[in-house]
Amino acid sequence: MKYKNNKCRGYLFADLMAALAVLGFLLAGFAISLDGFRRFNHYQLVRQRCVAAAQAELDSVTTTGKPIGEEGFKQLWPKLSVFIEKSDGAGQWKGLKLVKVKTKAKSFNKDIEVELSKYILVEGGN
Repeated sequence: MKYKNNKCRGYLFADLMAALAVLGFLLAGFAISLDGFRRFNHYQLVRQRCVAAAQAELDSVTTTGKPIGEEGFKQLWPKLSVFIEKSDGAGQWKGLKLVKVKTKAKSFNKDIEVELSKYILVEGGN
């Protein structure tokens, strides 16, 4: 005796196509999220480099009275730019110098700017 079951013919193919479609959507979502993580990590890395460069400049000005040379800075942080501003302290900070160091860089299409400042005692009262 042979049984003919034509009702379920093609069920396997439709089930397979639905599973592949769901798997494709999951993989696409995973790829998009990985790109977002990659961009975020790159932003954090560039920001960390800006902080390190600004702190190194502040330390150099504090210990030697001069910033790191431009060649040395470009060798350490090639894609960063640095700006140093010195001004006299006011009020309770009179007699000290305020040194502001601003570093800039770019991470994909975002500009990153970090500014650190410190009051330092200048030899000879200048």
